[in-house]
Amino acid sequence: MLAVGMTAQAGISAVQLGLPAVAPEIRDEYGLSLAATGALLAASTVGIIATLLAWGALADRIGERAVIGIGLSGAAGALALASLSDTAVGLGACLVLAGAFGSSANAASGRAVVAWFGPRQRGFALGLRHMSTPLGGAVAAALLPLAVHAGGLSAALLALAGACLVGALAAGLGLRRPDAPAAAVDDPPPTAGPLRDPAIWRLSLGTASVVLAQISLLSFLALYLHEERGWSVGAAALTLAVVQVGGAVARVAAGAWSDRVGSRLGPLRLLAASGAATLGLAAAVLGGPDGLAAAALVVAGVLTMAGNGVSFAAAAEMAGAGRVGTALGLQNTILFVAVALAPPLFGGAVGLLSWPAAFGLAALCPLVGWWVLGPLAARERRPGAAAGSP
Repeated sequence: MLAVGMTAQAGISAVQLGLPAVAPEIRDEYGLSLAATGALLAASTVGIIATLLAWGALADRIGERAVIGIGLSGAAGALALASLSDTAVGLGACLVLAGAFGSSANAASGRAVVAWFGPRQRGFALGLRHMSTPLGGAVAAALLPLAVHAGGLSAALLALAGACLVGALAAGLGLRRPDAPAAAVDDPPPTAGPLRDPAIWRLSLGTASVVLAQISLLSFLALYLHEERGWSVGAAALTLAVVQVGGAVARVAAGAWSDRVGSRLGPLRLLAASGAATLGLAAAVLGGPDGLAAAALVVAGVLTMAGNGVSFAAAAEMAGAGRVGTALGLQNTILFVAVALAPPLFGGAVGLLSWPAAFGLAALCPLVGWWVLGPLAARERRPGAAAGSP
Protein backbone atom coordinates (compact mmCIF):
# COMPACT_ATOMS: atom_id res chain seq x y z
CA MET A 1 0.00 0.00 0.00
CA LEU A 2 2.85 2.37 0.78
CA ALA A 3 4.54 1.59 -2.55
CA VAL A 4 1.31 2.29 -4.44
CA GLY A 5 0.87 5.61 -2.62
CA MET A 6 4.46 6.60 -3.39
CA THR A 7 4.08 5.62 -7.06
CA ALA A 8 0.91 7.68 -7.42
CA GLN A 9 2.47 10.74 -5.81
CA ALA A 10 5.68 10.42 -7.83
CA GLY A 11 3.63 10.50 -11.05
CA ILE A 12 2.18 13.98 -10.53
CA SER A 13 5.38 15.22 -8.85
CA ALA A 14 7.25 14.30 -12.04
CA VAL A 15 5.01 16.74 -13.92
CA GLN A 16 5.36 19.61 -11.47
CA LEU A 17 9.05 19.23 -10.61
CA GLY A 18 10.39 17.55 -13.75
CA LEU A 19 9.21 19.97 -16.47
CA PRO A 20 11.69 22.71 -15.43
CA ALA A 21 14.46 20.36 -16.59
CA VAL A 22 13.25 20.85 -20.18
CA ALA A 23 12.41 24.55 -19.83
CA PRO A 24 14.97 25.53 -22.53
CA GLU A 25 13.24 23.21 -25.01
CA ILE A 26 9.81 24.61 -24.07
CA ARG A 27 11.10 28.14 -24.55
CA ASP A 28 12.66 27.37 -27.93
CA GLU A 29 9.66 25.38 -29.16
CA TYR A 30 7.23 28.24 -28.63
CA GLY A 31 9.55 31.28 -28.72
CA LEU A 32 8.71 32.37 -25.18
CA SER A 33 10.17 35.02 -22.91
CA LEU A 34 11.55 34.02 -19.52
CA ALA A 35 8.42 35.33 -17.79
CA ALA A 36 6.13 33.41 -20.14
CA THR A 37 8.20 30.26 -19.67
CA GLY A 38 7.89 30.61 -15.90
CA ALA A 39 4.12 31.06 -16.19
CA LEU A 40 3.89 27.91 -18.30
CA LEU A 41 5.91 25.92 -15.77
CA ALA A 42 3.55 27.11 -13.01
CA ALA A 43 0.44 26.02 -14.92
CA SER A 44 0.21 22.57 -13.34
CA THR A 45 0.51 24.12 -9.86
CA VAL A 46 -2.48 26.36 -10.62
CA GLY A 47 -4.54 23.28 -11.45
CA ILE A 48 -3.34 21.49 -8.33
CA ILE A 49 -4.31 24.36 -6.02
CA ALA A 50 -7.77 24.63 -7.60
CA THR A 51 -8.82 21.04 -6.96
CA LEU A 52 -6.88 19.69 -3.97
CA LEU A 53 -9.63 20.28 -1.42
CA ALA A 54 -12.34 18.80 -3.64
CA TRP A 55 -10.34 15.62 -4.30
CA GLY A 56 -9.67 15.21 -0.57
CA ALA A 57 -13.35 15.53 0.29
CA LEU A 58 -14.26 13.11 -2.50
CA ALA A 59 -11.73 10.58 -1.17
CA ASP A 60 -13.54 10.66 2.18
CA ARG A 61 -16.77 9.79 0.35
CA ILE A 62 -15.79 7.19 -2.26
CA GLY A 63 -12.29 6.07 -1.22
CA GLU A 64 -8.79 6.70 -2.46
CA ARG A 65 -8.65 3.92 -5.05
CA ALA A 66 -11.37 5.46 -7.22
CA VAL A 67 -10.10 9.01 -6.67
CA ILE A 68 -6.49 8.28 -7.62
CA GLY A 69 -7.46 5.98 -10.47
CA ILE A 70 -9.83 8.53 -12.04
CA GLY A 71 -7.62 11.53 -11.29
CA LEU A 72 -4.31 10.22 -12.60
CA SER A 73 -6.02 8.73 -15.67
CA GLY A 74 -7.38 12.19 -16.40
CA ALA A 75 -3.93 13.69 -15.88
CA ALA A 76 -2.44 11.17 -18.31
CA GLY A 77 -5.07 12.09 -20.90
CA ALA A 78 -4.40 15.81 -20.45
CA LEU A 79 -0.65 15.28 -20.91
CA ALA A 80 -1.21 13.15 -24.00
CA LEU A 81 -3.33 15.98 -25.37
CA ALA A 82 -0.57 18.44 -24.45
CA SER A 83 1.86 16.49 -26.62
CA LEU A 84 -0.31 17.41 -29.64
CA SER A 85 -0.49 21.12 -28.83
CA ASP A 86 1.16 23.52 -31.25
CA THR A 87 0.65 26.67 -29.18
CA ALA A 88 1.89 27.76 -25.77
CA VAL A 89 -1.67 28.63 -24.72
CA GLY A 90 -2.85 25.14 -25.60
CA LEU A 91 0.04 23.57 -23.73
CA GLY A 92 -0.65 25.74 -20.68
CA ALA A 93 -4.33 24.81 -20.66
CA CYS A 94 -3.47 21.11 -20.82
CA LEU A 95 -0.97 21.48 -17.98
CA VAL A 96 -3.58 23.22 -15.81
CA LEU A 97 -5.93 20.33 -16.55
CA ALA A 98 -3.21 17.77 -15.77
CA GLY A 99 -2.56 19.43 -12.41
CA ALA A 100 -6.28 19.61 -11.65
CA PHE A 101 -6.67 15.86 -12.23
CA GLY A 102 -3.29 14.85 -10.82
CA SER A 103 -3.82 16.58 -7.48
CA SER A 104 -6.06 13.62 -6.62
CA ALA A 105 -2.90 11.75 -5.63
CA ASN A 106 -1.76 14.38 -3.12
CA ALA A 107 -4.58 14.03 -0.61
CA ALA A 108 -5.83 10.54 -1.43
CA SER A 109 -2.47 8.74 -1.33
CA GLY A 110 -1.79 10.18 2.12
CA ARG A 111 -5.24 9.03 3.23
CA ALA A 112 -4.46 5.50 2.09
CA VAL A 113 -1.21 5.43 4.07
CA VAL A 114 -2.93 6.75 7.21
CA ALA A 115 -5.49 3.92 7.05
CA TRP A 116 -2.83 1.21 6.99
CA PHE A 117 -0.33 2.47 9.59
CA GLY A 118 -0.96 3.02 13.26
CA PRO A 119 0.22 5.99 15.33
CA ARG A 120 3.60 4.41 16.15
CA GLN A 121 4.42 3.87 12.45
CA ARG A 122 2.53 6.65 10.74
CA GLY A 123 5.19 9.35 10.89
CA PHE A 124 7.78 7.07 9.30
CA ALA A 125 5.31 5.86 6.65
CA LEU A 126 4.21 9.37 5.71
CA GLY A 127 7.85 10.44 5.66
CA LEU A 128 8.44 7.79 3.00
CA ARG A 129 5.30 8.84 1.16
CA HIS A 130 6.51 12.46 1.07
CA MET A 131 9.99 11.36 0.03
CA SER A 132 8.40 10.34 -3.26
CA THR A 133 7.77 14.00 -4.14
CA PRO A 134 11.41 15.11 -4.55
CA LEU A 135 12.44 11.69 -5.83
CA GLY A 136 9.75 11.73 -8.52
CA GLY A 137 10.92 15.18 -9.55
CA ALA A 138 14.56 14.10 -9.55
CA VAL A 139 13.94 11.04 -11.73
CA ALA A 140 11.90 13.12 -14.18
CA ALA A 141 14.57 15.83 -14.29
CA ALA A 142 17.17 13.20 -15.16
CA LEU A 143 15.11 11.34 -17.80
CA LEU A 144 13.03 14.02 -19.54
CA PRO A 145 16.03 15.59 -21.36
CA LEU A 146 16.76 12.13 -22.78
CA ALA A 147 13.17 11.87 -23.99
CA VAL A 148 13.42 15.31 -25.63
CA HIS A 149 16.65 14.29 -27.32
CA ALA A 150 15.02 11.12 -28.64
CA GLY A 151 11.65 12.49 -29.79
CA GLY A 152 11.26 16.16 -28.97
CA LEU A 153 9.05 17.88 -26.41
CA SER A 154 6.10 15.67 -27.39
CA ALA A 155 8.02 12.59 -26.29
CA ALA A 156 8.73 14.16 -22.88
CA LEU A 157 5.04 14.97 -22.37
CA LEU A 158 4.05 11.45 -23.38
CA ALA A 159 6.59 10.07 -20.91
CA LEU A 160 4.95 12.13 -18.15
CA ALA A 161 1.55 10.84 -19.29
CA GLY A 162 2.91 7.32 -18.97
CA ALA A 163 4.13 8.01 -15.42
CA CYS A 164 0.66 9.22 -14.40
CA LEU A 165 -0.97 6.24 -16.06
CA VAL A 166 1.30 3.87 -14.14
CA GLY A 167 0.19 5.57 -10.92
CA ALA A 168 -3.47 5.25 -11.91
CA LEU A 169 -3.12 1.57 -12.73
CA ALA A 170 -1.20 0.88 -9.52
CA ALA A 171 -3.96 2.53 -7.48
CA GLY A 172 -6.76 0.80 -9.35
CA LEU A 173 -5.21 -2.63 -9.04
CA GLY A 174 -3.39 -2.39 -5.73
CA LEU A 175 -5.19 -0.09 -3.29
CA ARG A 176 -7.74 -1.46 -0.86
CA ARG A 177 -8.93 -0.57 2.61
CA PRO A 178 -7.66 -2.68 5.51
CA ASP A 179 -10.16 -4.94 7.28
CA ALA A 180 -9.52 -3.00 10.49
CA PRO A 181 -8.24 0.50 9.58
CA ALA A 182 -5.66 2.02 11.91
CA ALA A 183 -7.30 4.73 13.99
CA ALA A 184 -6.45 8.22 12.82
CA VAL A 185 -6.67 9.53 16.39
CA ASP A 186 -7.18 8.02 19.79
CA ASP A 187 -10.01 10.36 20.78
CA PRO A 188 -13.39 10.52 18.97
CA PRO A 189 -13.27 12.83 15.93
CA PRO A 190 -13.94 16.51 16.65
CA THR A 191 -17.50 17.74 16.14
CA ALA A 192 -16.37 20.42 13.66
CA GLY A 193 -15.14 19.32 10.25
CA PRO A 194 -11.57 20.13 9.14
CA LEU A 195 -12.67 23.28 7.31
CA ARG A 196 -14.02 24.71 10.59
CA ASP A 197 -11.33 23.33 12.88
CA PRO A 198 -9.01 26.17 13.96
CA ALA A 199 -6.33 23.68 15.01
CA ILE A 200 -5.97 22.30 11.48
CA TRP A 201 -5.91 25.82 10.03
CA ARG A 202 -3.21 26.79 12.54
CA LEU A 203 -1.19 23.68 11.72
CA SER A 204 -1.49 24.34 7.98
CA LEU A 205 -0.52 28.01 8.27
CA GLY A 206 2.40 27.22 10.55
CA THR A 207 3.68 24.58 8.15
CA ALA A 208 3.14 26.93 5.19
CA SER A 209 5.41 29.48 6.87
CA VAL A 210 8.23 26.93 6.78
CA VAL A 211 7.39 26.04 3.16
CA LEU A 212 7.81 29.70 2.15
CA ALA A 213 11.46 29.51 3.21
CA GLN A 214 11.88 26.01 1.75
CA ILE A 215 10.64 26.92 -1.74
CA SER A 216 12.48 30.25 -1.76
CA LEU A 217 15.75 28.45 -1.13
CA LEU A 218 15.08 25.60 -3.57
CA SER A 219 14.00 28.00 -6.32
CA PHE A 220 17.01 30.31 -6.11
CA LEU A 221 19.90 28.27 -4.71
CA ALA A 222 21.31 27.22 -8.08
CA LEU A 223 20.77 30.69 -9.54
CA TYR A 224 22.56 32.34 -6.61
CA LEU A 225 25.55 29.98 -6.80
CA HIS A 226 25.85 30.44 -10.56
CA GLU A 227 25.32 34.19 -10.90
CA GLU A 228 26.70 35.50 -7.63
CA ARG A 229 29.40 32.94 -6.84
CA GLY A 230 30.43 32.12 -10.38
CA TRP A 231 29.82 28.38 -10.04
CA SER A 232 29.25 26.37 -13.20
CA VAL A 233 25.69 25.42 -14.07
CA GLY A 234 26.52 21.77 -13.37
CA ALA A 235 28.04 22.45 -9.95
CA ALA A 236 25.12 24.65 -8.92
CA ALA A 237 22.60 22.04 -10.08
CA LEU A 238 24.49 19.31 -8.22
CA THR A 239 24.27 21.34 -5.02
CA LEU A 240 20.52 21.67 -5.49
CA ALA A 241 20.31 17.92 -6.05
CA VAL A 242 22.16 17.34 -2.78
CA VAL A 243 19.54 19.44 -0.97
CA GLN A 244 16.70 17.51 -2.62
CA VAL A 245 18.13 14.11 -1.75
CA GLY A 246 19.05 15.24 1.75
CA GLY A 247 15.56 16.62 2.26
CA ALA A 248 14.00 13.35 1.10
CA VAL A 249 16.06 11.37 3.59
CA ALA A 250 15.37 13.93 6.32
CA ARG A 251 11.61 13.52 5.82
CA VAL A 252 11.86 9.83 6.58
CA ALA A 253 14.15 10.42 9.56
CA ALA A 254 11.85 13.12 10.97
CA GLY A 255 8.84 10.82 10.64
CA ALA A 256 10.61 8.02 12.49
CA TRP A 257 11.72 10.51 15.15
CA SER A 258 8.15 11.71 15.70
CA ASP A 259 7.00 8.09 16.07
CA ARG A 260 9.73 7.33 18.60
CA VAL A 261 9.08 10.36 20.82
CA GLY A 262 5.30 10.08 20.45
CA SER A 263 4.88 13.67 19.30
CA ARG A 264 4.26 15.46 16.00
CA LEU A 265 4.27 19.11 17.05
CA GLY A 266 7.43 18.93 19.15
CA PRO A 267 9.65 17.74 16.27
CA LEU A 268 7.92 20.14 13.86
CA ARG A 269 8.72 23.13 16.05
CA LEU A 270 12.32 22.04 16.59
CA LEU A 271 12.81 21.60 12.86
CA ALA A 272 11.27 25.01 12.18
CA ALA A 273 13.53 26.67 14.75
CA SER A 274 16.58 24.86 13.36
CA GLY A 275 15.70 25.85 9.81
CA ALA A 276 15.34 29.49 10.87
CA ALA A 277 18.67 29.42 12.69
CA THR A 278 20.64 27.83 9.85
CA LEU A 279 19.07 30.02 7.17
CA GLY A 280 19.81 33.09 9.28
CA LEU A 281 23.40 31.86 9.66
CA ALA A 282 23.62 31.36 5.89
CA ALA A 283 22.47 34.94 5.32
CA ALA A 284 25.14 36.14 7.73
CA VAL A 285 28.00 34.24 6.04
CA LEU A 286 27.09 34.87 2.40
CA GLY A 287 30.04 37.24 2.19
CA GLY A 288 32.41 34.49 3.38
CA PRO A 289 34.08 31.59 1.58
CA ASP A 290 32.11 29.62 -0.99
CA GLY A 291 32.23 26.38 0.96
CA LEU A 292 30.89 27.90 4.17
CA ALA A 293 28.02 29.75 2.46
CA ALA A 294 27.03 26.75 0.35
CA ALA A 295 27.16 24.37 3.31
CA ALA A 296 24.93 26.64 5.39
CA LEU A 297 22.40 26.93 2.57
CA VAL A 298 22.38 23.16 2.03
CA VAL A 299 21.78 22.43 5.71
CA ALA A 300 19.04 25.05 5.87
CA GLY A 301 17.38 23.57 2.79
CA VAL A 302 17.41 20.06 4.24
CA LEU A 303 15.99 21.21 7.58
CA THR A 304 13.17 23.23 6.01
CA MET A 305 12.19 20.16 3.91
CA ALA A 306 12.31 17.66 6.77
CA GLY A 307 8.95 18.22 8.46
CA ASN A 308 6.48 17.73 5.61
CA GLY A 309 5.49 14.13 6.39
CA VAL A 310 5.24 14.84 10.11
CA SER A 311 2.90 17.77 9.50
CA PHE A 312 0.56 15.59 7.45
CA ALA A 313 0.58 12.92 10.15
CA ALA A 314 -0.42 15.62 12.64
CA ALA A 315 -3.28 16.80 10.39
CA ALA A 316 -4.58 13.25 9.92
CA GLU A 317 -4.55 12.59 13.67
CA MET A 318 -6.36 15.85 14.39
CA ALA A 319 -9.07 15.23 11.79
CA GLY A 320 -10.46 11.81 12.66
CA ALA A 321 -10.64 8.72 10.47
CA GLY A 322 -13.59 9.83 8.33
CA ARG A 323 -12.17 13.26 7.53
CA VAL A 324 -8.53 12.57 6.70
CA GLY A 325 -8.93 13.30 2.99
CA THR A 326 -10.58 16.68 3.60
CA ALA A 327 -7.95 17.64 6.19
CA LEU A 328 -5.05 16.70 3.93
CA GLY A 329 -6.73 18.45 1.00
CA LEU A 330 -7.02 21.66 3.02
CA GLN A 331 -3.44 21.44 4.25
CA ASN A 332 -2.14 20.69 0.76
CA THR A 333 -4.05 23.64 -0.68
CA ILE A 334 -2.54 26.07 1.82
CA LEU A 335 0.95 24.67 1.26
CA PHE A 336 0.65 24.93 -2.52
CA VAL A 337 -0.42 28.55 -2.19
CA ALA A 338 2.83 29.09 -0.28
CA VAL A 339 4.68 27.21 -3.04
CA ALA A 340 3.20 29.59 -5.63
CA LEU A 341 3.90 32.75 -3.61
CA ALA A 342 7.46 32.03 -2.49
CA PRO A 343 9.43 32.50 -5.76
CA PRO A 344 8.01 35.92 -6.73
CA LEU A 345 8.22 37.20 -3.16
CA PHE A 346 11.82 36.07 -2.71
CA GLY A 347 12.84 37.27 -6.17
CA GLY A 348 11.29 40.65 -5.44
CA ALA A 349 13.17 40.86 -2.14
CA VAL A 350 16.47 40.14 -3.93
CA GLY A 351 15.73 42.86 -6.50
CA LEU A 352 14.72 45.47 -3.93
CA LEU A 353 17.31 44.64 -1.28
CA SER A 354 20.10 42.08 -1.71
CA TRP A 355 20.75 38.35 -1.55
CA PRO A 356 21.78 38.38 2.15
CA ALA A 357 18.75 40.49 3.08
CA ALA A 358 16.39 38.21 1.13
CA PHE A 359 17.76 35.09 2.82
CA GLY A 360 17.54 36.88 6.17
CA LEU A 361 13.86 37.66 5.57
CA ALA A 362 13.26 34.06 4.47
CA ALA A 363 14.78 32.90 7.77
CA LEU A 364 11.99 34.71 9.61
CA CYS A 365 9.35 32.50 7.97
CA PRO A 366 10.23 29.25 9.85
CA LEU A 367 10.46 31.34 13.01
CA VAL A 368 6.88 32.46 12.42
CA GLY A 369 5.94 28.82 11.89
CA TRP A 370 7.57 27.86 15.19
CA TRP A 371 5.52 30.55 16.95
CA VAL A 372 2.22 29.66 15.23
CA LEU A 373 2.58 25.97 16.16
CA GLY A 374 3.30 26.75 19.81
CA PRO A 375 -0.28 26.57 21.16
CA LEU A 376 -0.86 23.28 19.36
CA ALA A 377 2.27 21.75 20.87
CA ALA A 378 1.23 22.85 24.33
CA ARG A 379 -1.96 20.79 24.21
CA GLU A 380 -0.87 17.98 21.91
CA ARG A 381 -2.14 14.48 22.55
CA ARG A 382 0.60 11.90 22.08
CA PRO A 383 -0.09 9.40 19.25
CA GLY A 384 -1.12 6.08 20.75
CA ALA A 385 -1.62 7.46 24.28
CA ALA A 386 -4.39 6.05 26.43
CA ALA A 387 -7.69 7.89 26.35
CA GLY A 388 -7.78 10.73 28.84
CA SER A 389 -3.99 11.02 29.14
CA PRO A 390 -2.29 14.33 28.27
